[in-house]
Amino acid sequence: MPALHDAQLIASPWVKQFAAYIPEGGLVLDLACGGGRHSHLLAQLGYTVLAVDQDVAAIEQSTHASITPKAMNLELEEWPLAQVSCEGIVVTNYLYRPHLDRLPEMLSEGGVLIYETFAQGNAQFGKPSNPNFLLKPGELLALAARHGLKVLAYEDIYVNEPKPAMVQRLCALKDGSKGHIPLQFQA
Repeated sequence: MPALHDAQLIASPWVKQFAAYIPEGGLVLDLACGGGRHSHLLAQLGYTVLAVDQDVAAIEQSTHASITPKAMNLELEEWPLAQVSCEGIVVTNYLYRPHLDRLPEMLSEGGVLIYETFAQGNAQFGKPSNPNFLLKPGELLALAARHGLKVLAYEDIYVNEPKPAMVQRLCALKDGSKGHIPLQFQA
């Protein structure tokens, strides 16, 4: 495991809560994986993980065989992951709108999108403060609606951990749900 600060290894409670909804046996994309905190969580839960970021030096030190790090620029005009299909996608603290609608397209039927990033209003707490990196009210809900995803949970809230921030969170399922999953909302 890479030598990271303890705070960097702590997975998001949102991701922890919903990771088990991702179907077993398939590939999970950790998009803009950073140091790999969610890649490690997902690998420990038994998933095969594609950990993608511009710099994957920290995650390349991982000894977990089910994590495949891949360095790539996610903000090119052409989407570099166009041929990838996965059972789950995890995105935290990252937003690049030109490719946002590509994510639901990558999900297999029954696949799960877990997304959590900063929202409008975050500027009062520091960075990011640029509107290009802050979700608009209901933006993740609109993404789910455009692609026919079933929203399992959604929040657009203030959090004080790990630092004060405004965040928007979504867990959504691509059609093919088997069974009833409780819906959770908080705004």
